[in-house]
This record gives sequence, structure tokens and C-alpha cells, in this order.
Amino acid sequence: MMHKPILLKNIGFSFPHKICFEDFTGQINYGSSIAIIGRNGSGKSTLLNILRGTVEPTSGQLVVPSDVVCGYVPQIVEDFDNLSGGQRFNQALTGVLSEDPNVLLLDEPTNHLDQHNRTSLMRMLRSYQGTLIVVTHDVELLRTCIDTLWHIDNGRIQVFSGNYDDYMREMNIKRAAIEEELARLNRQKQGVHQVLMKEQERAAKSKVHGQKKYAHEKIALRAAEGRGQKTHNKMKKSIADTKGDLLEQLSELRLPEEIVPTFSLSSADVTGRTLVSIVDGSVGYLGQEPLLKHISLQVGPHDRIAIMGANGSGKSTLMKAILGDVQVATAGDWYMPKAQDIGYLDQQYRTLDADKTVFETIQDLVPTHSHAEIRRHLNDFLFRKNEEVNTLVANLSGGEKARLTLAQIAAKTPRLLMLDEITNNLDLETREHVIEVLKEYPGAMMVISHDEDFLKEIGVTDEYYIENGSMVRR
Repeated sequence: MMHKPILLKNIGFSFPHKICFEDFTGQINYGSSIAIIGRNGSGKSTLLNILRGTVEPTSGQLVVPSDVVCGYVPQIVEDFDNLSGGQRFNQALTGVLSEDPNVLLLDEPTNHLDQHNRTSLMRMLRSYQGTLIVVTHDVELLRTCIDTLWHIDNGRIQVFSGNYDDYMREMNIKRAAIEEELARLNRQKQGVHQVLMKEQERAAKSKVHGQKKYAHEKIALRAAEGRGQKTHNKMKKSIADTKGDLLEQLSELRLPEEIVPTFSLSSADVTGRTLVSIVDGSVGYLGQEPLLKHISLQVGPHDRIAIMGANGSGKSTLMKAILGDVQVATAGDWYMPKAQDIGYLDQQYRTLDADKTVFETIQDLVPTHSHAEIRRHLNDFLFRKNEEVNTLVANLSGGEKARLTLAQIAAKTPRLLMLDEITNNLDLETREHVIEVLKEYPGAMMVISHDEDFLKEIGVTDEYYIENGSMVRR
């Protein structure tokens, strides 16, 4: 059943200490496919809850016609305790769709889905006849299921018509234009500074000239100095006003920051020896039947390998075995790196100690480094202010934790880096930061991920798929 347009009139939402967004006016027509994107904490889920009527906006008005029937699936499904995250989502979505909603609201729907369930969800969303509104950072979903993007950034909601590829092209054009404008404004600011210096020099010379000319005429000297000072002050005010305008324009231009990492291990340091070798191996938990059998895997010093498969198929168990988990039983011929040569990153950021500060986290890894060296390293990963560097890990956002784990890897770089669904729960900007660092990482990688775009971006060379207790190279 079709619905009349949903109207948003000057909608805003803020906390006492923070404005999420304000003064947004828009219209949602039947059949629209809208993705809400933005940094973590920007207000994406709040906007979704405003649209479904469970949160009141702090300003403005939402007009929802009586013929709108909403169906909603949250990011974390609490029901169905005996099921995996992906199975919980599927059960919740099936229940919502059975009520035949004409507006479907989803919050990060692909976070816990394996490849099979991702494919099924994408197919369903593409064929869904009603209005779709989804909070997501999933590039495949944004690329194939969406026709409009609402980007929450810097307290505003910007509407973009088109899919993710169109959006990225527009953003790249906008970034280039901003960079060009920043360069122009900086050149102009320098020019203003030079004019000011020249004016000050001219005023000083004029004063000296006046003192010589009217050396014996004190009244005339004071008059000449007054005229010169008046001209100087007028010129100085004009220059200051121009400079103030330039600085205001500069402050309104915000570019997403980029990370250019420096690793303690270079590509030249990585030797040609095999890091991981498993011949006719099996893996499982103590006292249970093996999850995987007949494993054959070789990982060289620069290999980038993806491990894929359904949830519960044994992907994480294989990684735990390589990491030396004592609860995992192995058989066959296994050759593993030393523990200090392996790094591990997952979506729970288990390498971080909640009770330590950002600075202490890196200092513990490189105790011989000076305070200035650690600050420079953290600066590379966008921890720049004193309050950021001295913040406890427990108080960091998800994106900040992701950047800090990357800073750990760069400060003491392992030869083998293992990643377990690292992009889950990351906003698009933090996802780009992760990609920027992993592209430059000099060692070998083993990655568990169902995000094909992410795997392509970081240069995965080989894919292994786990199914029915066996691991097959694709």
C-alpha cells in the first residue's frame, strides 16, 4: 500500500553539550531508498528513531501521514537468545515484513551477516516495493540498494541524489575544490600579511621623514604625525577586516582528515621466508569433533589472504589456532610465527586496555621512545590535542579506538597481521582511515571479512572459503 509523503520541517536534535543536526527540511516520497550516513555519534540512529516516532526532535516538526505503516529492525536484536547475530536479524526482519509495512527502517542491517545472508538481504532490499530508510556504512548496500543519501556532517543534513559511487565522485570533486579554495585563501592571507608589513614599514619611514622635515616646527610635526597615523590605522583596519574574513572562510571549509602512517617495520625488513604453513591440518575445540579438516595453507611474507564462510563455520577458530589459543586443539603439520611477530585486530579492540590513556597505550609498546616521538606518532593517527592524548581508552569512541589500534600496529609492526571483521560498526570516514593504513602495511595479512569492497581496497590477493568442514581456495 502506498503512503502520502512524510514531511520534515526544520527538524533538529541536540543535547545540552552537542548539536547533532538542525534546521533540516525534507520530504520522503513512497518508494524512496534513503541511506543515512555520517560519523559515529553524529545522530544517525537518533534521526531514524525520530522518523519512526520513538524520539521527539528538539526543534521542528515531523508530519507522518496516517497511511504510513513502519517496520523497524534495530542494530542489535535482543530476542532469540539461542541464535547468532545474523540469525537474530533474519528472524526479526521476517517478523517485521510479515506485518506488510510500507516504510522499512533498518539500523546497520549487515553488521553480523555472513556472505550468504548478505546476498539474500541485498536481493530482498532491491526488490522491496515500499520506502526504505537505512542507517549503514556498508558500501555494497549503498552502491546497489540506495537512490538518496542523507549525510549528517558538522551539524547539518546534506541530501544527495544518487548512489554511493555518484556520491564519492561528487565528494572527490568537492574535496578538490575545497583544497584549491584553501590554497587560494592561504595565498591571499599571505598577501595581506605582506601588505601589512609594507604598510608598517611605510608608516615608520613616513614618521622619520616627518620628524626631519618638521624638526623645528612642533605643531606641524604633530599634525603630520596625526595624518600619517590616521592613514596607517585605516589601512591596518582594512587589512585586519580582510584577514578576519579569510580566517572565517577557512574555518567553514572542513576536509576529512587523512592518515599517512609510518611503520616500525619496512617492506625491506620483511624476509622471504614462509610465515604460516599448515599441511593436512585440522582444528577444533578440546574434547569436540574438529570444525575443519584437511587444511592446506601457506602464507608468505607479503601475502594478503581472506578467510570467508558462513557464521560458525570455523573462521575465527582457525585464527585462534594460529594465535596459539590453548582452548583450540590442532592436528597435522603446523608451522607458526612467534607470538611477537603476530598482530591481531577485531571489532572489540581487545588489544586496548580501558584503564590506560592514549599516550600510555603507545608508550607501553615503545618505552625507549621520547615523549616527543610518541606525540609525533599519535599525531599521525589524528590524536593531536593534549586532551585527546590524555584521554582514557574507556572514554574513546569506536572510531578513536580503531585509530588507536592502528597506531599500535604502526608503532610495533608485526610481520603477520590478523583481522577479524574489523569494519563492523565503523562509520565511512573511520573505514577509510583503516583502509589508508592497511594499504601501506608492509607485512602479511589474514582477514576475516564478508565486505568484498573492503577486501578489494586493501589488496587481498587470495580468498579461501570454508564450507562443510573444508577450506577451499577460490
